[in-house]
Amino acid sequence: MHKVTRLFDFPYYQLEKHSLKESLVSKTNGEWIKTSTQEYIDKANAISRGLLRLGVKPNDKIAVISLTNRTEWNIMDIGILQLGAQNVPIYPTISEDDYAYVLNHSEAKFCFVSCNEVHEKVTAIKDQVKSLENVFSFDELSNCDNWEKVIELGTDTSNQDEVEKLMNAVTPNDLATLIYTSGTTGRPKGVMLSHNNLVTNAIESSKRFPIDDGKTKALSFLPLCHVYERMLIYLYQYRGVSIYYAESLDKISDNLKETSPHVMTAVPRLLEKVYDKIYAKGTELTGIKKKLFFWAVDLGLKYEPYGQNGWWYEKKLSIARKLIFSKWKEGLGGNLGLIASGSAALQPRLSRIFNAAEFGLMEGYGLSETSPVISVNDMREGGFKIGTVGKPIGQTEVKIASDGEICIKGPQVMLGYYKDEEKTKEVIVDGYFLTGDIGELDSEGFLKITDRKKEMFKTSGGKYVAPQLLENRFKQSRFIEQIMVVGEGEKMPAALIQPDFEFLKDWAALHNISVTDNANLITNEKVLERYQQEINEANEKFAKWEKVKQFRLTPDIWSMEGGHLTPTMKLKRKIIKEKYMTLYNDIYEH
Repeated sequence: MHKVTRLFDFPYYQLEKHSLKESLVSKTNGEWIKTSTQEYIDKANAISRGLLRLGVKPNDKIAVISLTNRTEWNIMDIGILQLGAQNVPIYPTISEDDYAYVLNHSEAKFCFVSCNEVHEKVTAIKDQVKSLENVFSFDELSNCDNWEKVIELGTDTSNQDEVEKLMNAVTPNDLATLIYTSGTTGRPKGVMLSHNNLVTNAIESSKRFPIDDGKTKALSFLPLCHVYERMLIYLYQYRGVSIYYAESLDKISDNLKETSPHVMTAVPRLLEKVYDKIYAKGTELTGIKKKLFFWAVDLGLKYEPYGQNGWWYEKKLSIARKLIFSKWKEGLGGNLGLIASGSAALQPRLSRIFNAAEFGLMEGYGLSETSPVISVNDMREGGFKIGTVGKPIGQTEVKIASDGEICIKGPQVMLGYYKDEEKTKEVIVDGYFLTGDIGELDSEGFLKITDRKKEMFKTSGGKYVAPQLLENRFKQSRFIEQIMVVGEGEKMPAALIQPDFEFLKDWAALHNISVTDNANLITNEKVLERYQQEINEANEKFAKWEKVKQFRLTPDIWSMEGGHLTPTMKLKRKIIKEKYMTLYNDIYEH
């Protein structure tokens, strides 16, 4: 049996254990195109041979920039790694300036792009990148070489023995990839991950995945350039899961219905949106149907695992599942029974409602620097506790420093930051990686994250405020799409809020408030009164010094393109504060 110790071992292991007809499936021109395990390996080998003929050597860097997840990405990944070269995936949505920085910093030799939009960005900065020899595209473009050219170069198999020789020379501790983190501040850092980092993480995380090997279907849409989804892709290959790639974020609900997957990964923001959509449909019901819907929701929001609420609750829950929650499941394809959530804190209410509805929503925790998983919940054997990120995975040691910082040791800790020993030394101390997150381990070994160390601030009264805890509570409001709590060094906490404009416009129409545009809407007296109500309600749970005393609404939508959010939807706090400096100064009367 093929032992998996390097990333390119995964497809060969799959071939021996669960040779799939549908290993990778992508939608092209309205049709789902299936690639079998054998075809996947054959194409990856053709890429390896083609790259060799283009002069690629071990430790060369090849950039892959794709706007959506697609089969070509995996074929390139294995084709590059088999040569002992490194795959450098880049976020498609970062600025041209950052493209140039990452391509130069990694000294990328070739670049593979998905489509015209990415190609235009690369073309704009190509002359600034001396190392870049050529660009290839997955889509047919008139002004760019197609990636098929590389496959054609590799059709002649006479250099396959050279590929084998290079494969055999790759050791588990060799560098496999550079992941450039979408830093919330400053230039992206290149996280160096070895084959062993990702292989052990996929295999250890896999032990928390209650799925049927060789018979399960996954829908993948979180970006493959992000280490979270990428590690899961290896995990799926290991467990013989058919991977279906969603067309785009907007088409998720269509794709769920078309493919009926059993498993997917998600970020809390997406789950919030799914829940809000379901909730909005419930409000449109009338009479008994509406009463039943909200009875089920209320029940779901009280959910505790393992029958902790007693037999009477469980009896009611089984009725709610039959009458209401089963319809939710149908709406998401009918088979979805496992959702892994990561990348940001999940609100406990979402954990409760989705698990009450039998979606198997399990929250985990990790960072790019830890390949990424440190801990994850698991429904089986009492391994699930709401409000925690589960127990650490195998081979992983978690210790909490005296200031509350989570420090971890294990095979998933990165080799370091590329070309930056100084920063590496700051975060890896005595073999422990310092996460920058604050948390605690409870008596049963569950890890709980309380805040980002860097994001906690002190008010001028010397009291500590943890913005994420507040933000998560406030985002439960239907009126609030995004929120950033501010107040470092100021007399009190306050908030900048991006309204959920769709919801707000419907509300305004219902209350006969006529508005011309967003700017007009967010200054309306009645609207501001309504927001004050939401703020008061959310504030109740917090201590006096933590309460949000003032807020300002922003007229525009916070987005990646606008620079407000990182590609994983985290707030770029510094930039948001700069953008709304006038609102900030108005709050604190500067």
